[in-house]
Amino acid sequence: MNPTYYYILHIFSLFVLTAHTFMAFSNPAPENRKKTMMIIGSDGLLVLISGFGLLAKLHPGTFPGWAIVKLVCWLGLMALGGIVYRRPQLRGALAFTALSLLLVAVVMVYVRPF
Repeated sequence: MNPTYYYILHIFSLFVLTAHTFMAFSNPAPENRKKTMMIIGSDGLLVLISGFGLLAKLHPGTFPGWAIVKLVCWLGLMALGGIVYRRPQLRGALAFTALSLLLVAVVMVYVRPF
């Protein structure tokens, strides 16, 4: 498959994941939890599959260090969507953490220090 398809799927699913994570931050009502967590979980799986597919196409046979950092950022962003429903009083700190994880992930794409 062409890497362009992986790029499009990866970026689109990251937008959806980020949007629903911040939607959970803005309205952590218990009645929204199930739907939001289903979308975050299924979309997180799309991010993972498209990211590893893209990695396999662009860097076959290797697993660079920046990919490990991005994997940790992905896990953190996925976890924050669920944490906000358990601790809604920490929304500000969790939102800052999410923005920091997103910034680190973007820097890893363009700088690739490892």
